[in-house]
Amino acid sequence: MNGILIAIVILLGIIVIAQVMKIIEVSSALQKGADNKVTERDNDIQGTLMFVVGMGFVISVIWMYFAWGERLLPKPASMHGVEIDLLWDVSMIIINIVFFIVQPILFWFAYRYRGKKGQKATYYEHNNRLEFMWTVAPALVLAVLITWGLSTWGNVMDPENEEDPIVIELYAQQFAWTARYSGADNQLGYANVNYIAGANTLGVDVSDVAAGDDFLAKEIHLPVGKPVIFKFRSQDVIHSAYMPHFRAQMNCVPGMVTQFQFTPTITSAEMKTDAKVVKQITDINEIRAAAGEEAYEFGYVLLCNKICGNAHYNMQMPIVVESEADYLKWVSEQKSLAETL
Repeated sequence: MNGILIAIVILLGIIVIAQVMKIIEVSSALQKGADNKVTERDNDIQGTLMFVVGMGFVISVIWMYFAWGERLLPKPASMHGVEIDLLWDVSMIIINIVFFIVQPILFWFAYRYRGKKGQKATYYEHNNRLEFMWTVAPALVLAVLITWGLSTWGNVMDPENEEDPIVIELYAQQFAWTARYSGADNQLGYANVNYIAGANTLGVDVSDVAAGDDFLAKEIHLPVGKPVIFKFRSQDVIHSAYMPHFRAQMNCVPGMVTQFQFTPTITSAEMKTDAKVVKQITDINEIRAAAGEEAYEFGYVLLCNKICGNAHYNMQMPIVVESEADYLKWVSEQKSLAETL
């Protein structure tokens, strides 16, 4: 029934638009095209509106920086995140400098040089010096940023490790995450969707010797200061593993294994005491309290950053960064696949 009503509303909307267009055509014909002539008053109005609306846009950008700037992510909690944030900051500074110089000039020019009686545009064919400046300058800036970005990406994807990273698999499926730790041998057992059966929801080949000490978890625990390499798989559609506080993201693609590595540098307990995080959580809980909702407590989180279906928003998993001693204690409490399958 709802579908029929929606179709009727859309049809009526099309009919109304068609009738309005017909009225405009008839009106124009009666005025013999006089309504289509641009007058000096029209130019004044449009030029003024362009300037007012354009400057309003520039002012709104400034307002948003002050109003919502504190909503940005806190300091990075991974080693490579510092370099990612530096690249982001430099890029945004350059973009903002250009924006706040160019945009007001464009809007002012639209007003200052609007059509006026007796005012004629100057014919300016070419200027090699200006052409050189506005072509070479942006090209040099972009070349530096792109080279720096590629270098940063290379360092992120192929970091130098003083020790072997801990191997963890993150398995994505609509609409949940499952973590598989590689156990004492630090080697994940072979897995394939063809092995999925019963409790073996990740399709691990239980006959593989390396799989015996693997264990599953619904919460990610990481030791601070230790490199971790994540292997990603997906059971159904493309998901995207996103760990915002660690500046890490990687697609999970059915039929293949992708990976991402980083070293966590700030424990969950330490990040909770960060001044920016404390302020953000306080603001969030004021809103939640006003809505009668429970208070929110900060924690690192793994999200899906692809719209993977109607319950996409549910794809979340807590991440706990702790001391190595606490991490080893947690690991010792987990049951291996050999015990559970």
